[in-house]
Amino acid sequence: MPDEVNISFVLDMQRKLYRWSNDDPDKVFADLFNLVCDRRFLEESWRRLSGNRGSQTPGTDGAAGFLDEIREALRNGTYRPQPVRQRLIPKPGKPGQFRPFGIPTLVDRLVQMALKLVLEPIFEADFYPTSYGFRRGRSTHDALVRIQKFLHPTTRGPSVYRHVIEGDIKGCFDAIDHHVMMERVRKRIGDRKVLALTLSFLKAGVMVKGTERHPVTGSPQGGIISPMLSNIYLTAIDERYGRWTGRPRESSINPAARRVRDHKKGRPVLYMVRYADDFVVLVDGTREQAEAEKHALAEFLKTELRMELSMEKTRITDVREGFDFLGYRMAQTRAYRTRRWVGNLFIPKGKLNDLRHKIKVLVRSIPTGRDLANVIDRLNPVITGWRNYYRYATGAYERFKQLDFWIWQRVGRWLRMKHGNAGWPTLRRRYRLSASGKRRQWTEGSKRLRFFAEGGTMRYPDRRIEKPNGWNAKWGNRHRETLLDFWTAFARLKRI
Repeated sequence: MPDEVNISFVLDMQRKLYRWSNDDPDKVFADLFNLVCDRRFLEESWRRLSGNRGSQTPGTDGAAGFLDEIREALRNGTYRPQPVRQRLIPKPGKPGQFRPFGIPTLVDRLVQMALKLVLEPIFEADFYPTSYGFRRGRSTHDALVRIQKFLHPTTRGPSVYRHVIEGDIKGCFDAIDHHVMMERVRKRIGDRKVLALTLSFLKAGVMVKGTERHPVTGSPQGGIISPMLSNIYLTAIDERYGRWTGRPRESSINPAARRVRDHKKGRPVLYMVRYADDFVVLVDGTREQAEAEKHALAEFLKTELRMELSMEKTRITDVREGFDFLGYRMAQTRAYRTRRWVGNLFIPKGKLNDLRHKIKVLVRSIPTGRDLANVIDRLNPVITGWRNYYRYATGAYERFKQLDFWIWQRVGRWLRMKHGNAGWPTLRRRYRLSASGKRRQWTEGSKRLRFFAEGGTMRYPDRRIEKPNGWNAKWGNRHRETLLDFWTAFARLKRI
């Protein structure tokens, strides 16, 4: 029962922190360090980390001594974050380009997780409704649907948004100013030990090829708290457009009324949707007004956040020409039946080419001495993940069918090489090629190669802009027991 008790205590405390923060926007929290050092928070942090590291990681009981050492180091002030080992990860679709990726130590990840469990509910209450990156109950598809909705016609007529600013900040996460960051954290946190711990993670060194560096800007590379700290920092951008997007704790009716009022008076209306450092600004106004806002935004970032807007990559586009956001191509096109202008999501051609290249390289990398089942095991996660992400695009089913035929041929060529350029009839008999209508499927034993088109095209549900996060009152009153039962069941499964 210890896991169930820890889950209940941590969840209840997070709900209290969120409620206190939501009820009083000016409240400064003190005496939080005791929660970071609390044994139950540390055990819950370890349980979440061990769930990510696989079954070979010892359970909470086996790590009791390890957690006691960390707790004691935190309490007596001897804990110090270790330098982060840096690795360069190739950027997908950009040959020759890499991005740095940090690997913190296990101890640092554990302490960061405990710190995140305490701070996240407090700052969640201050995040804006159009911020979707790395927040509970929000996803990339929620951000996409929010933009799509504003490109749809309304009862008052067609969408008034004609242009979009595609924001791009130069080296966003590496440019986060530590002083500005801590000033924003201090608005809510008054516990000196928590502030010192947060700053120590920001100042932690980076180990690059055996040489330790101490960056003066940037968030902790690969750190568990990095997404939360980045959201705290970039909330300043959300504040700039809060008049039209809505502010925390505000009913969605109020910003909607302000948008209508400004539109009638001929003022530009700017609606921003952000996912981490990726954001777009829909402009209800002329192209000249959009250009003016682009330059004003660049000055705002430079003054308030000490960041630089990439003027070359920050484009102003007509919504009917289309723009890319979060892996989708979004454009305003005419509906097939009504002929009205509506917002649509499409699969970009570049993403289709990247997928074909990835699968081609993956199949070629598998020796022909391996079984087909090995190829199927490698390809199925790629097919399922890609299909689940892009199944909300217009015309996704047609693209999926084309991919199914292409991958069937690609695997077939691998099988011909495996069997000395054997003919297709031989391969059909050997691998039980089944036909259902126009579908073709490679199988071996109980393994079968999945279809892209199995999921078909789906419409993502357009939910309210207010999202349940597991701590707010609406979610907690009706579903607290369901959430607690889920985590309890998960903890039991980990022990089996």
